[in-house]
Amino acid sequence: MNTENIKATDSEEKNYKTLQVGDVAPEFTLPDQEGLMRSLLDYTSKGKKVLLYFYPKDDTPGCTTEACNFRDSKEDIEKSDLMILGVSRDSVKSHKKFAEKYELNFPILSDESLEMIKSYNAWAPKKFMGREFLGVLRKSFLIGSDGKIAKIYEDVKAKEHAGEVISDVK
Repeated sequence: MNTENIKATDSEEKNYKTLQVGDVAPEFTLPDQEGLMRSLLDYTSKGKKVLLYFYPKDDTPGCTTEACNFRDSKEDIEKSDLMILGVSRDSVKSHKKFAEKYELNFPILSDESLEMIKSYNAWAPKKFMGREFLGVLRKSFLIGSDGKIAKIYEDVKAKEHAGEVISDVK
């Protein structure tokens, strides 16, 4: 778990924009684990749906479970013209090491600036062992080929998420 030592204040909490189903998904352009720039428009302009999943940290137990489940389910997911994109604030170098170690077969995007993560309201106060800090939430967005948010997955369970997405896109 990413336990950044930043105390969340009331004013910081109020600055997060709430996205809802039906909203146009915020556009982004970020590097993947190979350093290739990826944008939402790269996929939606080709009629693809996108599952944008946010996770706290590379190579940690829950994040590894979630990524490997998406890796193992990729064929079933892509039958529905759905592309998987993982996102965390880890560096391109960290993503590359993570992707190679677990043979991940989809792009994971690096947002070290937190700009895109914040635009999706996936950076928020968290609590762990009595401490409050800001961190990346385990949260996902199913985005239609029209660029609009079709579903928001809050409080994602790492072991179950890939199966849940497959059920939703069939």
